[in-house]
Amino acid sequence: MSDVVALVLGGGRGSRLYPLTAERAKPAVPLAGRYRLVDIPLSNCIHSAIKRIYVFTQFNSASLHRHINNSYKFDIFGRGFIEILAAEQTVESGDWYQGTADAIRKQVRELDHLNASHFLILSGDQLYRMDYRTMLETHIRADADITVGVIPVTREAAGAFGVLKVNAEGAITEFVEKPRTPELLDSLITPPSVFSEAGLEANGRDYLASMGVYLFKPEVLIRILREEKAWVDFGHDVIPNSLKRLKVQSHLFSGYWEDIGTVRSYYETSILLTGPSSPFEFHLPGQPIYSRPRFLPGARVERAEISNSVICEGSTIIGARVSDSIVGIRSIIQDNATIERSVLMGSDYFEGEKESTSAIPMGIGAGSVISRAIIDKNARIGKNVVIRGSDGMPNADGSGYAVRDGLVIVLKNATIPDGARIE
Repeated sequence: MSDVVALVLGGGRGSRLYPLTAERAKPAVPLAGRYRLVDIPLSNCIHSAIKRIYVFTQFNSASLHRHINNSYKFDIFGRGFIEILAAEQTVESGDWYQGTADAIRKQVRELDHLNASHFLILSGDQLYRMDYRTMLETHIRADADITVGVIPVTREAAGAFGVLKVNAEGAITEFVEKPRTPELLDSLITPPSVFSEAGLEANGRDYLASMGVYLFKPEVLIRILREEKAWVDFGHDVIPNSLKRLKVQSHLFSGYWEDIGTVRSYYETSILLTGPSSPFEFHLPGQPIYSRPRFLPGARVERAEISNSVICEGSTIIGARVSDSIVGIRSIIQDNATIERSVLMGSDYFEGEKESTSAIPMGIGAGSVISRAIIDKNARIGKNVVIRGSDGMPNADGSGYAVRDGLVIVLKNATIPDGARIE
């Protein structure tokens, strides 16, 4: 795989993840207390022996650039690199990226000299563990021009994805982006034989959906980008329009996969990670998820009651109750506080490392109750505060917080005063 070049797409505005993307790019959103979303595709590449990687960025990209530069450094005597290709105005184009394919088109001159055997295109906002070498084997065996990673999904979920049909050999014969009508969904049902031949059972997941993972022959990708200027998105344009002229193959992925594109999916996935049957492990022998190396002390816990939670390094929990929650790095939870089914992203620094004019210290104040909430980084929650999300809670934007899909999100660097109630 040393000749495969990975292209990680991280330039989207991330409007469905707002306000978590108010000050950061979508792939830079913290995950599981100590990682970033972008760590997933980058770690998968490294474990698949792909060491030439470009990350495409555009909106709010400073923290993403900083994280990548601080986290991923290859041997200077090797061929490996992870480089950032930021959106820029050039003589050829004065526009920003108009879509996933257009992002790569605007940087195509950077790809010409690489002598890549294949280009692997990845999204920066998904949670899964995949050895891309198996996808390459499928691609080569089928002598495909393009191979699309696919997963089985239910009828209820199919409308949110690009859904496809395949023939007996796994070649894609039809591709519909986000089908909505019952008639169209009926026409896209995958025969059980497709799953049985792959050693799988459908179990109610009767549709094949695109993962947003694409493998291209290099000459095919370059030709499409240069000749089909109107094709700006892979899901909407490139894949559907390539079916009649190119050989487009599917690669069925049977492992855990989650698209973390909305506040709701981010929250629900995070809470799933805290349970005894978490669908994803960040450390498997020989396949850890990599991230920025830090030199933080172990978590300090005094007189606390903790159940089904992830507690990250540098945290301090004193006399509090924490259940079904993520407690991110450098989090502070004071006496008699209660944290339930919430995501605390933690802090970028310890109290005192930077000057502050706030009378409220970093972290969760004594006696506060946090339930069904996401607390972004460096937040200061006062004493006896109640923050409680609930079903049916209307979307709203307040001072230092927002409500989305029944969840309360305290904004990055926000201060919530003593005694405040958000519920």
